[in-house]
Amino acid sequence: MDGFLLEYLPILLFIGLAAVLSTALAVIPLVIAPSKPDPEKVSAYECGFPPFDDARMKFDVRFYLVSILFIIFDLEVAFLFPWAISLKSTGIFGFLSMVTFLAVLTVGFIYEWKKGALEWE
Repeated sequence: MDGFLLEYLPILLFIGLAAVLSTALAVIPLVIAPSKPDPEKVSAYECGFPPFDDARMKFDVRFYLVSILFIIFDLEVAFLFPWAISLKSTGIFGFLSMVTFLAVLTVGFIYEWKKGALEWE
């Protein structure tokens, strides 16, 4: 059993070294760096002028619809290219998996269309 546990020693050393190094790299700047905040330095910055509204305001629903639309098309393109290249090796299972995936994306696209995300006013 001891020989089996010794195989994990390099991993534990790596995790320990990573923890020590990341803690050191986070703490050293807090100790060494000068901290002289002034009102200009700690003020909110928005395009060169002071903010005129709360940052926690509600977004329009169309923003979320456009983001969902982007995810739909981005995922489709990201998965279609590798799938098309490896179609011979994946066989019928790969084909049916991609048909299912495209059906789910089509449902999302129809939802977007019904909500009016494709109409720019």
